[in-house]
Amino acid sequence: MNDIPDMQDCIDACTNCHQACLQTALTHCLNMGGRHVAPDHFRLMMDCAAICETSANLQLSGSPFSARLCALCADICHACALSCLELDGMEECARACEACEHTCRAMAA
Repeated sequence: MNDIPDMQDCIDACTNCHQACLQTALTHCLNMGGRHVAPDHFRLMMDCAAICETSANLQLSGSPFSARLCALCADICHACALSCLELDGMEECARACEACEHTCRAMAA
């Protein structure tokens, strides 16, 4: 078995990351305030949730654009994971972003 995830693994990782980013941003970050709701961080989390949802949707539809979108999704997930790791209580979100980045990079290759 090779290390390249199949499309279902990527869809699952994207769906999980979408959920983690959206839920964490709208619950944990809003409750914490301060740096957790700084515009650059909060916007990045919302962008990550949106791109992950769209990436999963394009893969599910068999879109010929899904590999290109996966490459962008991986870049955004990477940035989001780094941003989350700078703040308290964001480890679960960062792990979801890292997993999605990994599977998206493999799908984009």
